[in-house]
Amino acid sequence: MRKILMYRWKAYNYKDIKFTFEKLGYEVEEVYQDLLNYDVDEVFAEKLRGIIRESAYEFFFTVNYFPLISNVCEEMGLLYVCWSCDNPLISLYHKSVFNSVNRIFLFDLTNVEEFKGMGAEHIYHLPLAVDTNRLDYLFTNSNDLDMYKNEISFVGSLYEKNSYDKMEFTLPDYLRGYFEATMEAQKDLQGVNIIDRMLTPEILVELENYFELEKSEDSLSDLNLIFSVTTLGFKIAEKQRRSILIELSKHHDVSIYTNSNVADLIRVNYKGSVDYWGEMPKVFRGSKVNLNITIPNIKSGVPLRIYDILGAGGFCITNFQAELPMFFENEKHMVWYYNQQDLYEKVDYYLHHDTERNRIARCGYEHVRENCSYEMRLKEIINKLL
Repeated sequence: MRKILMYRWKAYNYKDIKFTFEKLGYEVEEVYQDLLNYDVDEVFAEKLRGIIRESAYEFFFTVNYFPLISNVCEEMGLLYVCWSCDNPLISLYHKSVFNSVNRIFLFDLTNVEEFKGMGAEHIYHLPLAVDTNRLDYLFTNSNDLDMYKNEISFVGSLYEKNSYDKMEFTLPDYLRGYFEATMEAQKDLQGVNIIDRMLTPEILVELENYFELEKSEDSLSDLNLIFSVTTLGFKIAEKQRRSILIELSKHHDVSIYTNSNVADLIRVNYKGSVDYWGEMPKVFRGSKVNLNITIPNIKSGVPLRIYDILGAGGFCITNFQAELPMFFENEKHMVWYYNQQDLYEKVDYYLHHDTERNRIARCGYEHVRENCSYEMRLKEIINKLL
């Protein structure tokens, strides 16, 4: 039997990927270790070298990219295969991205082109996936689906623990005003990211006085990347999500499933957090309208939440992303909006048109079942390795 090594961590889709590899005839051996540092941990590196010496593996697989693992595989001559579910991966901006053993699959085409432009080889575009068979089995064997019925629901973080709030009042008034204006402008732009253009060389030079850039010796990341992703990106996501939920709750029954602080969402029904495997699909199945609000850090790609909603047979309204028309049809598989006013009008329309809404949900489910399975995606990966 063909054998692969997988690094196990808390990626949402890890179990689906592992199960699918086994379904395709691979023996999967797992290795687990809490990583405090993605590129330097000599104890873990030596542990990996020992495991690789003891057996013959076709490749080492991870969800997302780990420089330490890439470097060990380069040293040991073992193919290193990864598939991203987050974007952008700060860990990818690292000298190890040029290792010859890498086979890197990214769901965001913008990042694929970026790294190809940097000279990295064996970088491929691979959209995300969903296991509709697992979800169908879950629904067939559940007797509590009525507990998860909602008019409108959103499942996800509100990112209130973002680093911008911690540093905001250390900034001079003019810099704080500049970033506030940037975030307000970005907040209602769908499928377009202006943050990079707003972080001009002059602004970045000034920002260096207030923002401490922490990175490893081999990191290729810079202040522009770190600040736009880990600081502004999360703060914009918080602003977008809170403003949408507050406005929708003025006219509709809105529920949120989250670990975040919802004290300001007075009219929104707080339903607590839900387990990704057993509960979240029931929310998607039971809600008339499921919202997807993509974090701006995902520049063009289709996030995992959309596949999860459609795979559960749910009706999805999402902000526009540049790659959506590559894989889906608007108002056939889901509905996308171009600004917040457009969202409010479409939510109102589809709540009052049950037949259309249910037809779109059914078409979306059938589309991902036929075209977006983990088996299809992993076969694409394996074919690239031949």
